[in-house]
Amino acid sequence: MPPLHDIAHLAHIELLTHKPEESLDFFVRYLGMTENGSSGDSVFLRAWDDYENTTIKLTAAAQPGVGRTNFRASTPEALQRRVAAIEATGLGKGWQDGDPGYGPVYVFTDPDGHEMGVYYETEWYRPEGDLKPALKNQAQAYPGRGVSVRRIDHINYLGVSPVENRDFFVDTLGAMTTEQIVLDSGEIAGTWTTFTNQGYNAVWTKDKTGTAGRLHHISFAVDSRDDIIRAADLALEQGVHIETGPHKHTIQQSFFLYVWEPAGNRIELDNPAARLVFAPDWQPVDWSEAERAKGQAWGLQTISTFHTHGTPPVQQ
Repeated sequence: MPPLHDIAHLAHIELLTHKPEESLDFFVRYLGMTENGSSGDSVFLRAWDDYENTTIKLTAAAQPGVGRTNFRASTPEALQRRVAAIEATGLGKGWQDGDPGYGPVYVFTDPDGHEMGVYYETEWYRPEGDLKPALKNQAQAYPGRGVSVRRIDHINYLGVSPVENRDFFVDTLGAMTTEQIVLDSGEIAGTWTTFTNQGYNAVWTKDKTGTAGRLHHISFAVDSRDDIIRAADLALEQGVHIETGPHKHTIQQSFFLYVWEPAGNRIELDNPAARLVFAPDWQPVDWSEAERAKGQAWGLQTISTFHTHGTPPVQQ
């Protein structure tokens, strides 16, 4: 089935950090994001072409990881339909006030326990002064600082049961599955889902520790492969830990660089190129163990920490 389109897009994500000052410096100086207010232990940050006020809500916490992932509904009626569907699963937690610039949000969890929210009401970002762009169809002036990430691209969760989470997103929220990793045993070790024409907005990969509710990575989109190369050079200059890349993924074919921000949360810089899914009868592309053993698209083997590192950390 094609996406239902009751969910318009992945919106803003809360990221937890036990090193708030260092993490904030990473997001502003390295990623080139713009501060847009604060509340309590949280700082709100935005990518330069995000039409809403917030892209990342960076919150001081005892340990790193992901807080609430927010999705915007396509209409007020779509919001009510998805809330009713969520409530029927027993995973709903109820209505709460949204972050500054956002209306009421219905809070729920996926089967793995990741906290999520869905809302419709929002204020569009209104840049002032030097943040006003030359082109009025652009949300904000290009910052020209650090990587200068354009927008959030996707989130990859670690999950105890990727299939259970995938089915929740498909059956309850109206997503479509685009690609999967299918082991020789028949178990699905990773699944990629989308609400839009993007190849994927949300991913679940098997958490080998058997721990629920953890984060694998958050990904930001940049305009070109050259931006990924520049991001690697900037990481080297600024002492940012490069985990793997630059290289090209086999699954979804994006050009990538993975780094760790100071608290240990994995961040991907991603050039998804122009690969979009238009077919309403798209069938999930399944990748076998043997195919995945070949490594990434041009032969780079997947680094071991990619299968073991997640946040919050787990003592083994």
